[in-house]
Amino acid sequence: MIPSDIEIAQAAKLRPITEVAGELGLDADAIVPYGRFKAKIPLDTATDAAPRGRLVLVTALTPTPAGEGKSTCTIGLADALRRLGHRTIVCLREPSLGPVFGMKGGAAGGGYAQIVPMEEINLHFTGDFAAIASAHNLLAALLDNHVHHGNALGIDTRRPMWPRTVDMNDRSLRSIVVGLGGVGGGPVREDRYVITPASEVMAVLCLSRDLADLEARLGEMVVAYTRDRRPIRAAQLSAPGAMTLLLKDALMPNLVQTLEGGPALVHGGPFANIAHGCSSLTATRLGLSLADIVVTEAGFGSDLGAEKFFDIKCRLGGLDPRAAVLVATIRALKMHGGVAKDALGQPDPDAVHRGLANLEAHIASVQRFGVPVVVAINRFADDTDDELKVVLDAAEGLGVRAAVMDAHARGGAGGEGVAEALVATLDADGADFAPLYDVDRPLRDKIETIARTVYGADGVDFLPPAARALDGIEANGLGATPVCMAKTQYSLSDDPKRLGRPRGFTITVRDAYVSAGAGFTVALAGDVLTMPGLPAVPAATRMRIRPDGQIEGLF
Repeated sequence: MIPSDIEIAQAAKLRPITEVAGELGLDADAIVPYGRFKAKIPLDTATDAAPRGRLVLVTALTPTPAGEGKSTCTIGLADALRRLGHRTIVCLREPSLGPVFGMKGGAAGGGYAQIVPMEEINLHFTGDFAAIASAHNLLAALLDNHVHHGNALGIDTRRPMWPRTVDMNDRSLRSIVVGLGGVGGGPVREDRYVITPASEVMAVLCLSRDLADLEARLGEMVVAYTRDRRPIRAAQLSAPGAMTLLLKDALMPNLVQTLEGGPALVHGGPFANIAHGCSSLTATRLGLSLADIVVTEAGFGSDLGAEKFFDIKCRLGGLDPRAAVLVATIRALKMHGGVAKDALGQPDPDAVHRGLANLEAHIASVQRFGVPVVVAINRFADDTDDELKVVLDAAEGLGVRAAVMDAHARGGAGGEGVAEALVATLDADGADFAPLYDVDRPLRDKIETIARTVYGADGVDFLPPAARALDGIEANGLGATPVCMAKTQYSLSDDPKRLGRPRGFTITVRDAYVSAGAGFTVALAGDVLTMPGLPAVPAATRMRIRPDGQIEGLF
């Protein structure tokens, strides 16, 4: 019986963070410690070094309620590579408090493949999310203050304006009214909140090269429109200077460690269903300058996280990914093959075979970017050899290397098969990376390309609000950007109930907006929301601190 994640993390003997940094060639003066087991890496260290390592993305098939364990596999793979003698760094995204206290629980891996100190990483960590929320809400306050004191820029308060943010799942904040405090309470208008990972400030921080680039990108953010639909930017409110002050420490990557003492850079936001869902460029570049192999992940399935990693992060950051590891589970494949969640424990190789259509779609999607794929089958205790063989044989038939990942139960040792397959793929040097589309194409064409090529859709329906928004973005000269699709993570379509590899469907884009500071345009598909809600029994209800100071219930 494997202990709980938090029990394993609490029993771990951690290396001093100075020792972890020393493994990377960084002395004590090159880091800014946050206690004994966490540190920030100053920007001069993070931005000055030349890249030399090879970049590997970990992505997954379409997630299901059965779980896929992508972060666990990412950490286990990095530990396995390190065991095999490769100088390796894992680059992960920071957890959001929303899912930590909502349905998912923690986001630091699982079992014997975790990053630590787990409790601190999952909770306040080094304060990056608080800094992002403060900078975001400062801009909201400055915007309303400008309107209250005369509105010299002629902002049209009837149109959508810069929202507010909080790092919590709170459905009551999806649509609010502000300014109800009388004459001195500011203008009465409709407003909304987004969860902090969906804030454009998060994306700007993740895609900025240094403080100067950060301030410039913050200034480019569109915060409102005039009555004749001209964009108003944050720089016109003189906001970027103060916002950068709040973000100066948050821009520095965070250094922690795996349970096996390997270096881990954890920096930037999650949520690839409503944001670009990748860790920061600063952390990735730092990792590439210090290690031979950098293992990173992008959120949810390859249709969301990997597509945005390739088309947004790699394009804007000049990155050259050399391979991708696609995580699959027997349980998820059986769900895609039509098995109900409560029956997943029953052996069913035929259902696994039926579910392979989803895996094949994701393999093909990644390969379209010119990136070779390795399949990692994240093993669960009730998986049978016959079920595993179905996937291994299918991968072989597709000309793709595959291996079983057992990092949850065995740590890095359980990931050595996948690590060996990855190294063989890297050494074969078959990568020829290229983004999916040219950014100078019209926005509708780029959205259509993603929908048809990555999702397998027959086309796209643009509802009138989306059509007007896309026309307005291009009329203002802001359309030459990558597209950040916001859609359900539970299906290749925009309908979460359509599992497997759906056919004969269209994607409905209901609205769009430009994130000019981040450098992409967001298209909202289906019913996806930028402020999640809590489930009927939130994970928070199981958490407490014992009299001895130990945390329980975090997983």
